[in-house]
Amino acid sequence: MLKEKNKIYDWKDRLRKGKMLTLVVSLISIIITLTVFSLSLSKKYRELSENSNNQAFYELVEYINNTEKLLAKSTISNDSKHGAIVLTSAWKSATLAQSYLSRIPVEVEKLENVNRFLNQVGDYCYSLSKKSINGEKLSQDELNQLSLLHQYCINLENTINQLEEDLYTGNIRWGALRNNGNKTIGDENESLEKSSFLSIEEDLHQYTGLIYDGAFSENQNKFKGYGLSGDDIGEEEAKKKSKEFLGEDKIKEIKSNGISENGRISCFSFSIKLVNDTETSICVSKKGGHIVSMNNNRNVIEHLIDEKEAVERGKKYLIEKGYSNMNENYYMKNNNILTINYAYSQSDITIYPDLIKLKVALDNGEIVGIETTNYLNSHSERTIENAKITKEAALEYINPNIEIKGTNLAIIPTEYGSEILCWEIKGRIITNVNENIVSNDFLVYINAETGKEEDILLIVDTPNGTLTM
Repeated sequence: MLKEKNKIYDWKDRLRKGKMLTLVVSLISIIITLTVFSLSLSKKYRELSENSNNQAFYELVEYINNTEKLLAKSTISNDSKHGAIVLTSAWKSATLAQSYLSRIPVEVEKLENVNRFLNQVGDYCYSLSKKSINGEKLSQDELNQLSLLHQYCINLENTINQLEEDLYTGNIRWGALRNNGNKTIGDENESLEKSSFLSIEEDLHQYTGLIYDGAFSENQNKFKGYGLSGDDIGEEEAKKKSKEFLGEDKIKEIKSNGISENGRISCFSFSIKLVNDTETSICVSKKGGHIVSMNNNRNVIEHLIDEKEAVERGKKYLIEKGYSNMNENYYMKNNNILTINYAYSQSDITIYPDLIKLKVALDNGEIVGIETTNYLNSHSERTIENAKITKEAALEYINPNIEIKGTNLAIIPTEYGSEILCWEIKGRIITNVNENIVSNDFLVYINAETGKEEDILLIVDTPNGTLTM
């Protein structure tokens, strides 16, 4: 009997130990699972936070860059109404920059001067815009103050753009910046003055504040279709025109993708394989059978011809395709392909609404892309009345601080779909930024009938080409 009791006790003891082992194993499994989940969740939150910080910073960069460009334009404008638009835009841009600055994970006191500067820029531009709305011209002191703000904004822009590159390359991590805002960012041995927000603060430290009383292709919103001459065609006719445009001997295979819309132009779309095995897409308008776009995706490895030769080849190509009197304006180079804007010219007057875009391969000068939407939308022979404002009179409307580089007549589009004959005046303004001479080239458009300042474009020369803003 005692022996049987001992067996029972032994069995219970082993059962108890087994349960304890199971319990211990279960607890360990739960702890490991929770730890892994916690680490995963923490990583996810860090990534979300990092992405949010990056987004806020990139928005900050964009609005600071916009503010700098608008301040530059405000120093050029000599028309109260247009000046009011520029100043109001600068106020909005500076205010939005200030909003995104507040989302950057850096201690507030480390950004005090930047925040104060953006606030002053916004307030000052707003006060001047109200004055301009009332038709009052800005005084020379006010223009000088805007020029000073622009100089400081250039310094801010340069530093903030460098910070953007550091973020992109991984030299800056927001966690380190948040925890060690007064230490180096990137290489720990590098001077913080060149790589952090503190350098911006030092640039703006001397800024004492203000005392006061308080590229035309984007304007083609209204569809006109003046250049879409001819009757409607069918798919087979469109295919035939595609072959004629590219050269039937160059085509290995052609596939129809049906009807599509390209810039509100109904067109037949085709995918084409050429004999060199590169892929090309082409769109032919349903009305009239005009080539709306063509794009070849071949990889251009080498840069063997210069931009000047590419521009001339593009002009020759346009003549061969039936587009005469097209003159180049601005271009951009990317991946050894030069994208060039050509505008139509009538009686030596540049017609900016009639734009054609070409892509020229810089290895052999081949045309690898064309886009004619704006031209087909707007092109016609205009009846152009003589300018009521002479060139000499137009120049009198220009800010006297501008060095004039050239003047000619041009027709520009408006955001409402209409067109205006203007004197296009190219000029340059030179400012001194921290004892460094900074020059900005501009295009100012003076209404040839009223003398009103219609628009100002900032010409930006980049390593890849020339743009207008």
